[in-house]
Amino acid sequence: MPAPTPPPAALARLRTLSHVLDDSLRVPGTGFRFGLDAVIGLVPGIGDATGAALSAYLLVEAGRLGAPKATLLRMAGNVALEAIVGAVPFVGDLFDAGWKANLRNLRLLEAHLANPVATERASRGMLLGVVAGVTLLLVGSAVLAGWLLVSLGRALF
Repeated sequence: MPAPTPPPAALARLRTLSHVLDDSLRVPGTGFRFGLDAVIGLVPGIGDATGAALSAYLLVEAGRLGAPKATLLRMAGNVALEAIVGAVPFVGDLFDAGWKANLRNLRLLEAHLANPVATERASRGMLLGVVAGVTLLLVGSAVLAGWLLVSLGRALF
């Protein structure tokens, strides 16, 4: 049985939101585009939270349109990465302008709607890779912190 066709109005709304948040403004004299997400991210503290909240709407709609958990988790990871890195002053704002989580998530949703089985498989593989990467990062951070504490202890005593 083929996947149900999503309402055209819902997809049009998500395309418009993604465009406004990630691609609606252009740096004059260049082909570089960014959106309101990068601009509101300049506001310390609440900017990135507001951008993440707007991006969450795309996730909610993707769930309503039948995106599987693996795809939704991958989409949430895109938003989380943008929000976390975006919280770093200046560098995070540049990352926001280049990462474009909403357009990435729109492409994931459209890929799912076009070929649900292949998208779910690819998303599961990506999630396994992300979990492995985060685990290695946490273990590496713990080892580095331990090494720094031991080195500091030796230097002080």
